[in-house]
This record gives sequence, C-alpha cells and structure tokens, in this order.
Amino acid sequence: MRAYIALGSNLGDSRKQLLDAIEALAELPHTRLLARSHVYRTPPWGVRDQPDFLNAVVVLETPLPPHELLDALLDIERAAGRERNGERWGPRTLDLDLLHVAGKHANDERLTLPHPHIAERAFVLLPLNELAPDLEIPGQGLVADLLRAVDTQGCELLA
Repeated sequence: MRAYIALGSNLGDSRKQLLDAIEALAELPHTRLLARSHVYRTPPWGVRDQPDFLNAVVVLETPLPPHELLDALLDIERAAGRERNGERWGPRTLDLDLLHVAGKHANDERLTLPHPHIAERAFVLLPLNELAPDLEIPGQGLVADLLRAVDTQGCELLA
C-alpha cells in the first residue's frame, strides 16, 4: 500500500526531529521510503501563539494496515518525546499524521482516512504537492487544485 504521511515539529531541533522520523519510517517492517519532500517553515495553525513549524511529507510503500501504521507513527512520536496532553494544535517535538492510504478508508475514534483537514492546510499541501500533485484525495479533490485554494502566505521552502 502507498501511504502519505505528514511530519511537523516546532520544539527542540525540529529539522533533526523530522530527519530522525523519516529514518524511523523507512525502517518500519517491510516498508520502503519512496519519496520525501523538501522541508517547509510554516506559521502555526490552530493555536497561533507558538513557534513556526517545520513540515514535510513522505510517501511509503508498506504492507502495514492503516491502524497498525498509525500505531507505528505514535510509537515514533513517543520516541521523539511527544507527549499527548489533550491540547490540540499546540507546540510539539514531533507530529506524524497519516494523510492518505491508497484504496483505504477509515472513520473511527482513532483514525479518519483520508485525513479530514488536508484541504485546509498549506503546511500539508505544499510538501504533498511536491510528491503527488495529481493525487486524488477522495471527497476532497486533486492535491494541486487543493493547494491553489489555500493561503500559503508565510510558508517558506527551506534548503
């Protein structure tokens, strides 16, 4: 299965957090890292009184079912020092979001696929567009079209 994962960090050494997470994702059992985007500096979304984020997206080929993949993402976050204290959209060492898994849908208390907020978030769409502009997000549209509809002001491509 082809899986698209968003990565974000705004606490500690964010670039290192993202690179370490990408390495951990590539080391998941029977999983192959197909592509990774550039890193973007983006303004916070939701809670605005916090540092800017660094964001990226990766594409994996994995046999892991979506809920097992989600568990692996949560393990990687915990290993990076992420504490889920109930505050949504606040500062974090690492955030991994399962955006889309080709041919799979989910809608339960743990996971919604595709991610319900893809179309609203420049910090997801910019790096995702690098990797898959023609990807159709079921019920939302093509990534390239979704990107044209969001405000990307304040987002910066980093080297």
